[in-house]
Amino acid sequence: MNNMQIAIDGPAGAGKSTISKLLADRLNINYINTGAMYRALTLKCLRNNIDINDEKAVADLCKITDIDFRNNIIYLDGENVGHLITSKEVNQNVSNVAKIVDVRLSMVEKQRFISEDKSVILDGRDVGTYIFPNTKYKFYLNASPEERGKRRFLELKYKGENVDLYQITNDIIKRDLIDSSRDFAPLVKAEDAIEIDSSFMTIEEVVDCLEEKIKELMVK
Repeated sequence: MNNMQIAIDGPAGAGKSTISKLLADRLNINYINTGAMYRALTLKCLRNNIDINDEKAVADLCKITDIDFRNNIIYLDGENVGHLITSKEVNQNVSNVAKIVDVRLSMVEKQRFISEDKSVILDGRDVGTYIFPNTKYKFYLNASPEERGKRRFLELKYKGENVDLYQITNDIIKRDLIDSSRDFAPLVKAEDAIEIDSSFMTIEEVVDCLEEKIKELMVK
């Protein structure tokens, strides 16, 4: 597996991060969570009281922000923030940060640099359509809004957050609309991507399915 880019796109709550991390471990390659990069920047905006609707301010902050992955853990300016970027507040603001064109351009540059000269799995919204459009390893992981809302609800409840399932599901639907309707690099299934609906699949079943599909593509 030399210099292979595996793209796993899909909407919020489809299980991309969990699946991609497990698959990367199984294939012994690097995992880059592109969505986590936008979450980390959102966290920094919130910490610094940056108005997320001020596109220039957010884009300027992105340019001076160091985001990196070490051992598949995300670091924001040298700080491990993996446990901080899935909070309710970050969830509610990340799509507005991610739709800023100059932010996406900066992030794509970082993502391509991190992925240079190595085999990687990247998950996000536009990996197969924009970041690595020429890779043959493209997947679109999906699930119903209700199932995705339930997964996110249980995740946040486990972390001790006071959350409402109805609100979480509505937030998921709103994020889908924002992500799929933005002008630049929207969430969309690449024409040649293999779609997997995980609504009624276990995590292990999805990982098995992806590994099998990747092996099939390798010999084509």
